[in-house]
Amino acid sequence: MVKVGEKGQIVIPAKARKIFDIKPGDVLMVLGDEEQGIALLKEQDFMAMVQAMRHMET
Repeated sequence: MVKVGEKGQIVIPAKARKIFDIKPGDVLMVLGDEEQGIALLKEQDFMAMVQAMRHMET
């Protein structure tokens, strides 16, 4: 669990940062669905998925 700060910031717990290899300077995508909630995804993983989908189209 994380607590939302005054300006909307959250701190990702150390264990989660280790498991998901999140390091200072990483860029995270914030994805949201009103019915299913919010997800965080590393930018590089998102871009890899986009490239894979583009590859499937050709």
